[in-house]
Parts: sequence; structure tokens; C-alpha cells
Amino acid sequence: MKKLLIIGCVWVEKTTGAGNRMLQLLELFLKEKYEITFATPAQKTENTLSLQELGIAEVSIELNNVSFDEFVAELNPSIVVFDRFMMEEQFGWRVAENCPNALRVLDTEDLHFLRKVRQQLVKKREEFTKKALLQSDEAKREIAAILRCDVSLIISSYEKKLLQETFKIDENVLYHLPFLLDKIEDTMIKSWLPFEEREHFVFIGNFFHAPNVDAVLQLKIIWKHIRKQLPKAELHIYGAYATQQIQQLHKPTEGFVVKGFADDALEVVKKARVVLAPLRFGAGIKGKLTEAMMCGTPSITTSIGAEGMHANLPWNGFVEDDYTKFAEKAVELYSYDILWKKSQQKGIEIINQLYDKEELSSLFINRITELQENLQNHRTHNFFGSLLQHQTVQATKYMSKWIEEKNKD
Repeated sequence: MKKLLIIGCVWVEKTTGAGNRMLQLLELFLKEKYEITFATPAQKTENTLSLQELGIAEVSIELNNVSFDEFVAELNPSIVVFDRFMMEEQFGWRVAENCPNALRVLDTEDLHFLRKVRQQLVKKREEFTKKALLQSDEAKREIAAILRCDVSLIISSYEKKLLQETFKIDENVLYHLPFLLDKIEDTMIKSWLPFEEREHFVFIGNFFHAPNVDAVLQLKIIWKHIRKQLPKAELHIYGAYATQQIQQLHKPTEGFVVKGFADDALEVVKKARVVLAPLRFGAGIKGKLTEAMMCGTPSITTSIGAEGMHANLPWNGFVEDDYTKFAEKAVELYSYDILWKKSQQKGIEIINQLYDKEELSSLFINRITELQENLQNHRTHNFFGSLLQHQTVQATKYMSKWIEEKNKD
């Protein structure tokens, strides 16, 4: 039996883009007949999914504790996936010592340092520059984790290019793997509500995620301009973990309606006419925007929102960074059925050409197999990765050992 261990930063939730990404990976490996164990030091929440129902073993692990060494040695997985770079920092060296022949894979979800640096610059009202990335401590940590692993999964084409061109990372340790989505077939298209039967604008996103909180605050500004021209339209805000700051924006008389958690995000988006997502910072692929395409719902977002998501294909709506134009395009898309239908068609083309689950899964499994068959040779050529495994630069390992000893007192 092929064994896969996933070390998660958190338990899997369907309310997040990261949770949906992880479910896609789990489904892929289950299909390949892997025996999967999902382990995490995190606590479960009310939105945690039961992985046991999928036939996946769930294990709670401790940070800075030798019990993990015993656990991983006994499990002896052939592949270990670290879900986010912080998990590689904590457990990567333990996996390397106890299961030296296991393929170590980092699933970045998105580049955390890119998102954090952008967030800091937005707060300071400063322009984004590559120099700011190069000076980021978070970038040094995340890139060190990428180099220590045998391969890192990069979700957006923009991020892969950034790592190769700005940080000079060898392409052999990077693998572009976007969302794995079902193709949009004619039967699905026929089930979509037509333009005439849809109403209102929608935004959906988990409010633990700072870019989503900021986007809703921007929508409060943009909405006034839209509402002036469409007095009967409403903007519905959905998302788990809505903060008081978000709840206070609830103004039904102004058509700005905070709905909170959605039991089924896709059902909500399928009934809406247009998705709005004025994201000022962030990284990776935006689940809310691929969901919109999967539901036949055109969207308006920013260049950050659409980044790395549509290659050279036209967007399924509009990409606007100027709020006045953003509002104008929102009114246009909401009002004209021919424009709306053309935009819907563009979304179908993006999903079917760039996110085809069957094609992407097959290519990825081939790459994983190739790496496993040539692992020692691959590691020999990853010199900077082996350098970072050297004891003189393993600060996280010795810090962990020190904490472990301190906890015994």
C-alpha cells in the first residue's frame, strides 16, 4: 500500500479556499489508491470536515515533541506533504531524519510572504516593489522551506514566474499545480439560471483571511456608486467568521446586506447575477473567482484578484483597479444581458482550458512518480536544498530541540 502523510497547519474546512485545495489533493491521492493520514497540531472547529468519512486517518500531533519522530518512523510514508511552509519548518527535519526516503512535498497554498508584504504596503499606502519582497524575513523563511523540499506545489503561474525570475529558484523543485476542477459540460450550463432569473451582487469569503475583510471595506465605498444607478439591486456579503467590523456594515436599507455563513457557497453564487471582489492584496488563486466561473456567474475584480488565474484568456467580466471604473463596469455587467452572456462564456473557457482536473492530475502524478524513481539524483542536483539541511543552518531544528527540553522541566 502506498502511504501518504499530510501535515496540515489546520484541519480541513470547506469554508476556505485552502480547505478546498486540500480536498482536491486528497481526492487525487485517494484515486491513486494511497493510504492517507492527515496529521495536525491544530484544534478542530465547528466547520472542520470529517476526513474519516473519506477513509482518511486523522491524527493529532504535538509541536516540539519527540513523539512525532516515533509516529512518523512507524507510519513510514512514501510521500509527506507539508501544508504551508510553517509545517515544513516544524516537522521537515524530523521527517528527513526518520524517513529519509520519503518524497518531501510542500503545498504552498499561496506564497504567504507575497500576501504579507502586499498587505503591509497597502497599510503604509506604498507601491508594491520586488525590492520589498527581497527584504522580507517571511520570504527568506518560506523560500528556505521550498528549497529544503524535493518539490513545491505553486498554485499560480504568476508565483512560479516570480520564484524563478526574482529569487532564481531552480524550476526542478517547483511544480505549477492550480485548482483541480471538473470541466464545465453542456449539462451543467443548461442547469444554470439565465440572466433574467438572477438578481443582486454577491461577495463571498472567509473573514479569517485579511484580504477578504479589506475587500468588503472597499465594497462599502464602491457600493454607493453602484446603488445610485441600480436602486433596486442589493449586495449580499457571505462568509464564515464575520467579525464585528464586518457585521456593523449591515445596512439593508442601503442594499448592503451582511448574510454571514453560507451552508452552500455554490448555491448562493449560482443565484447571483454578478460577483464583486475588489481585492487590494493577496496571493495565489482566488477560490471565490473560480467558483463564480463554475456557477456561470460573471465577476469584476482587481489585477491582484485575477493575477495568475487566466493566462492569456479574457476575464469572465472585468478587471479594474480604479473604483469609479469598477462601479461603472459593475452596472454595465448587471444591466446588459448580451455582455453578461459573453462574460459567462469566457469563464467556461478559463475553467476548461486551465483547470481541467483529469489532465492536471495525470501530469502531476507522472511528475511525482518520476521524482520518486530518481530521488537521490534529484536531491544531489538540489545543492541549496542540501546546504539548508546541513547542521550549521538548522536553527529551527535546534530551537525545537531546546523547547522540547525546556518543556520537560
